[in-house]
Amino acid sequence: MTTASEPASGELSHREILTILVGLLMGMFLAALDQTIVGTAIRTIADDLQGLSVQAWVTTAYLITSTITTPIYGKLGDLYGRKKLFLFAITVFIVGSALCSFATSMYVLAAFRAVQGIGAGGLMTLVLAIIGDLVPPRERARYTGYFMAVFGTTSVLGPVVGGFFAEADTLLGISGWRWVFLINVPLGILALFVVNHTLHLEYRRREARIDWWGAASLVVALVPLLTVAEQGREWGWGSGRSLAAYAIGAVGVIAFVLIERAMGDDALIPLRIFRIRAVAVTIVASIIVGMAMFGGIIVLPQYMQIVHGASPMESGFLMLPMVLGLMIAGVFSGQVVSRTGIIRPLPIVGTALGTVALALMWQYVHADTTLVLVMAFMLLFGLGLGNCMQPLTLIAQNSVPPQEIGVATSSATFFRQMGGTLGVAVFLSVLFSTVGDNIATALRQASSTPEFRAAAADPAVLANPANRGVVEALRGGTGAGGGLSGVLDDSSVISRMDSRIAHPFKVGFADSMDLVFLCAAVVMLLGFLVLLLMPHVELRAQSASQAARTAPTPGTAAPAAPAGATAAAEPEPEAPRERGVVDDVTQVCADVSAGHTMDELPAEDEPTGGRRT
Repeated sequence: MTTASEPASGELSHREILTILVGLLMGMFLAALDQTIVGTAIRTIADDLQGLSVQAWVTTAYLITSTITTPIYGKLGDLYGRKKLFLFAITVFIVGSALCSFATSMYVLAAFRAVQGIGAGGLMTLVLAIIGDLVPPRERARYTGYFMAVFGTTSVLGPVVGGFFAEADTLLGISGWRWVFLINVPLGILALFVVNHTLHLEYRRREARIDWWGAASLVVALVPLLTVAEQGREWGWGSGRSLAAYAIGAVGVIAFVLIERAMGDDALIPLRIFRIRAVAVTIVASIIVGMAMFGGIIVLPQYMQIVHGASPMESGFLMLPMVLGLMIAGVFSGQVVSRTGIIRPLPIVGTALGTVALALMWQYVHADTTLVLVMAFMLLFGLGLGNCMQPLTLIAQNSVPPQEIGVATSSATFFRQMGGTLGVAVFLSVLFSTVGDNIATALRQASSTPEFRAAAADPAVLANPANRGVVEALRGGTGAGGGLSGVLDDSSVISRMDSRIAHPFKVGFADSMDLVFLCAAVVMLLGFLVLLLMPHVELRAQSASQAARTAPTPGTAAPAAPAGATAAAEPEPEAPRERGVVDDVTQVCADVSAGHTMDELPAEDEPTGGRRT
């Protein structure tokens, strides 16, 4: 029997959800910040540990473990509940971060980064799945702005903080770069406390076989393929090592498909979800959008640093327009879905905007383009991405049975990461395979101009070894000569050149980056065409946990409706009153700091009389 204080809806109130979100977003913040902060400081770390030539393995080790564990966390969360799994992921991430701060070589750091990646693989996917448990799909979109705020903040904060730590010799008697990892420890402990204190999930344990063989075959498939994606440019895409990696990966993929088919509903990624049209379209679109998204995102900071001479910290701030676009689009799309229930057009519009933005970058972003124009295109690109990321995850979650929301979430995240990894590998290969010829062409064209000739004849200019190497190579008829090889290894050499000598190098890099923008625009256009195949999507009115509670027990039939009666539509819950973000955050922080549990929270902001879960 339902009382006034506990209505049939059983959904959480706005305040309860926000209280839970504090801990969840802290976990997501850890994973998102780590990806950007380490990338900024990695060169300093490699120099200090005397392993610049093997720095890519630090990234590869983290990428492999975080990607492989993503679907595993999703499946285990569906079977055994998500709270303890989320706490486990945070704990492993903290331990891995602490170990990284004690690394004595790049190989040791790579091993510890692999441990860190095991934890990171669960942070992102479990956060999204837990929100799917607690909030109905239509209302879930209201909280998109908070997720976009986390991604946006880390996109800017990561390079700034990473640059600060990398530039500091020591902090509190510890090498500055070690704080890149140590900073995760107090943040992670705080997240552990908040999540354990505020998150109370009800779940029904499902008896099922654990797909260990599927997990093993996934490792066999992904380890060589991710490794060659990261190392292929150095090894050579057609080298013996690369071909061996392709072959082992192909065997792993075939084995994974066969094992998943044999496991049926107990599979790590049940193959039947691909027969759901909305899920299939979402997964294919996630791969494509991930490729285009990471292709654009990885080139833009390099454009700021190489062509415009920005420091890593400055390039982080210069990315703000894209972050602003992400947040605006995230909030807008969330409000549209919450108020209207319409979601299908959002990723279609997002990919269209992304395609236009990348095409404009291809046409108009060159060595001499003003930063104002570049930032305008970045804003448009951010608006496109903001309409893609969360809506695609939401569609995947809504298209599967509530008890499989973890599998759907992890699948969408997993394939987007795979697309991003492939995009980074392909687009960096395009960039560095063409930049040498482009610089050589730009140098030949510039060498005949009066400005370049004047610089080449100026003794003060030639006193700089960076300038002299380029001029002597040109006079010797060897094109870019030694100057080019040095620039490809360390682009900071350009900033030490005379502006007239440096300009052709900037032109060469900008031309190669334009080619990357063009390729990314074509890929994003393909994503737009795929999303046109998306069927009509009707969002559920219940959260996954509420649907699971009201579902009939397995083996029992649902109550039959009276003869001639039609099923009544479930009434829409009354919309919570609108509150400002500042009010929300202030109230939630006050609740947590005061030590309130979920059951102690006041109920005046419970428009549905939300039942605690």
